[in-house]
Amino acid sequence: MIAIIDYGVGNLFSLKSSLAAIGADAIITGSCEEIKNADKILLPGVGAFGDAAEKLKNSGLCDIIKSEANNGKPLLGICLGMQLLLEKSYEYGEHEGLGLIKGEIRPISDVIPNNLKIPHIGWNALKFKGEKSRLFKYIKDGDFVYFVHSYYAADCDEFVTATAEYGSDLTASVENGNVFGCQFHPEKSGDVGLNILRAFNEMEV
Repeated sequence: MIAIIDYGVGNLFSLKSSLAAIGADAIITGSCEEIKNADKILLPGVGAFGDAAEKLKNSGLCDIIKSEANNGKPLLGICLGMQLLLEKSYEYGEHEGLGLIKGEIRPISDVIPNNLKIPHIGWNALKFKGEKSRLFKYIKDGDFVYFVHSYYAADCDEFVTATAEYGSDLTASVENGNVFGCQFHPEKSGDVGLNILRAFNEMEV
């Protein structure tokens, strides 16, 4: 069972539909008890970091997410959900993240050419880094996935498992043991995205 965290931010039903398409059992929940009983946790997110971090804090779910992740339960953050896994963000101020992965969230405008549009929207190829992530067991280097973002994960090189080129090599995915993050949207990335979700669904504690 995958617990899709409901804290008022994210493509919940799109994710649930994608998981259903690969035969994964999933629930949308804001219940600490259901999160504890789940085999895996999925943290979605769209919008601004500060607002999402505040909603997550107010939901009372920060501690249970961190506790379950620290106990070895597989956790996958998607888009803004990935960014929340890091220590802090500089999106419209300075905001604290969950701190499960070292690094910071910074504007892509700092590292891409001025002629490129922000947000970065569209399909880009993944370029694997280091040993192939367990999350990518069913896909290959160069497969395309779908991005929508204006900020990226920085200062986290040791945890980066893939990048995508958009005027610069931007962090596409991160991994720290059982904690995974995708800056892109697997649920909007066709068969490649479904295969990423399939690999996550098959992970064991």
